[in-house]
Amino acid sequence: MIVYGHRGAKGEAPENTLAGFTHAYRHGVRHFELDLVLSKDGKPVIVHDLTVDRTTGQEGSVSSYTALELAEMDARRNGKPWPKAVGIPSLEALLNEYPDFEHLQLEVKKDTRQRLNVLCNRLIEVIQRRDLYQRVVITSSDQWFLRQARRRDKSVRIGLVTDRKFPKPVNVAARLHCNFLCIGWRICTRAIVEDAHRRGMHVSTWTVNRIHDMLQLEAKGVDSIITDYPTSTHMYFDNRSRAALHLPAGQNRADSVGSENPVQTV
Repeated sequence: MIVYGHRGAKGEAPENTLAGFTHAYRHGVRHFELDLVLSKDGKPVIVHDLTVDRTTGQEGSVSSYTALELAEMDARRNGKPWPKAVGIPSLEALLNEYPDFEHLQLEVKKDTRQRLNVLCNRLIEVIQRRDLYQRVVITSSDQWFLRQARRRDKSVRIGLVTDRKFPKPVNVAARLHCNFLCIGWRICTRAIVEDAHRRGMHVSTWTVNRIHDMLQLEAKGVDSIITDYPTSTHMYFDNRSRAALHLPAGQNRADSVGSENPVQTV
């Protein structure tokens, strides 16, 4: 099972911050889901909302601040307590910090068409310049944006984000020529997974925080899960694999998550 850290490691560190990505990275996580919005100076920055209010305590839209101003904010509010201030990073800052990541889901939030158009250009440029075709997928619930990304570069991978049963999500994703179907885990069925696989799509489910639910989704055939607790989830599946190979838990691991931020079980 591939484990993606949701917004870095939302349940373990401040969401969508370098501190969160670093925390998960140090514990072996190499797959991440993150959110992108365009800054005032036209740079993709990693933040979930279109405003800075919820995560920083400051006020105003992301579009009112430059990437540097956003990086200097304190984005610890309304999240996991953290000892040091951490800002809103740019996508480029994350890529520079961890060039050896395995895969990223870059979710683009709904915004004005004008800003989405600029953001699409910036993202395609980053993917082309860094040759990230096989290591990132651009995802969104905005179908117009996904069509724009596909039109600009047919080699860029795209994915539909949805939590609606109707219209049928696999049909919508297929019409958009998506490579990924990123579906809310509660509506995910074996039939949906099998249909998506027949059409060559990777099925990723969000946001899954209980081992019980992860195992049920695994039985349905999903390819990956997105979780707020990536380090403990990664540890669970890593230990399970080691047990199957009769290897000692923790062998060849530089760090151990121990009981920190355990995934909920039932």
